Amino acid sequence: MELNKLLARVKAILLTPKTEWPVIAGEPATIGALYKNYILILAAIPAVFAFLKLSVIGINIPFGGTVRIGIGAGLSQLVLGYVLTLVMIYVLALIIDALAPTFGGQKDQLQAFKTATYSYTASWIAGIAHILPGLGGLIVILAGLYGIYLLYLGLPHTMKCPQDKAAGYTVVTVIAAIVMGVVVGMLTSALGGTHLGAFTTSSNNEVVLDKDSPLGKLQEYGKQMEQAGKKLEAAQQSGDRDAHAAAMKDAMGAAFGGGAAVEALAPDRLKPFVPDTLAGLPRTDISVERNQAMGMQIAEAKATYADDSGRSVQLEITDTGSAKGLLGLAGMAGVEGEKQTANGYEKTYRDAGRLVHEEWDGTQGKYSVVVGERFTVEVNGEANSLDELKAAAAGLDLNGLEALKNEGVKHQ
Repeated sequence: MELNKLLARVKAILLTPKTEWPVIAGEPATIGALYKNYILILAAIPAVFAFLKLSVIGINIPFGGTVRIGIGAGLSQLVLGYVLTLVMIYVLALIIDALAPTFGGQKDQLQAFKTATYSYTASWIAGIAHILPGLGGLIVILAGLYGIYLLYLGLPHTMKCPQDKAAGYTVVTVIAAIVMGVVVGMLTSALGGTHLGAFTTSSNNEVVLDKDSPLGKLQEYGKQMEQAGKKLEAAQQSGDRDAHAAAMKDAMGAAFGGGAAVEALAPDRLKPFVPDTLAGLPRTDISVERNQAMGMQIAEAKATYADDSGRSVQLEITDTGSAKGLLGLAGMAGVEGEKQTANGYEKTYRDAGRLVHEEWDGTQGKYSVVVGERFTVEVNGEANSLDELKAAAAGLDLNGLEALKNEGVKHQ
């Protein structure tokens, strides 16, 4: 796509989307050409302007002056975020394609790729706003909302879904996009210059990644959604409402649970892992609960430990349950890194196969560990050193908690 054509398409999809989507749906295209002539150009905008903001212009902190990250670190994040965005578009297209029959649409990978690509146009253009003080964040948010509207308008044309089912189709797609956005942000901030794996295009214009690389595993995540979509299609055709509900639950498990539907631990199963004392302090309060929404479950136990001197430490144990796939993606990516702050440091690393995160500012700290790629255990509060919080966490029954990692897991 020549520059003039690219600008014309951007203008049309943003200003007159109702008439532009039918044009997009009917025009010939290939995935490779969309990458080359549209995505590679527009996706660079937010990456470049975020780099300018973080490393060149800087962020103004009240009473703290202007803070900038180093040019090298900024460039590493620029490249990493850019590459992950390119892959995320492909994975989102797989999900859009897989979900099509569920909402009365027609599976078509190229049309799904068009849908993902052009729906992101507003967000990519709004990336310029990263350098604007004050209103920049608001502009980015509004662009994201407009992107949802673009998706809603486009699905009936590209995926041939009935208009009355476009809203539900949009909502489920947006949920998947949010999940991937969280993963991309997490990987971008944590991986820096880590090697992520090969990114090429095959002769049939499909993205080909090293299956053992982090990005390859992210691609596999999209394929799991595709398989779940096939189950949804079969359930819908059967006319069995219970089967359809179960298949939708399976799809949510594929999106968040790493390919499995997961029932989080009941409160009475989680409570025994909260001790009466921690870091030499007695427990002053405790709450344990399991919450559910849209067929997904997460359980959490919280406790505070304090003495009469005012010193306190908090313990949080979370069973990510139906969202455990997010921890799995972080684990597969090998997220590790370290940075120094004015008063301390932050560090993410692996210890005996578990992902660990430390924060320390001189008087307070946070020590958290991922157990069984499902549970998170965090100890935070005042201490003489982070070693005290680390020792407190080590005194918990982490092995017993890890032994429950498969409890309630129902593989697809």
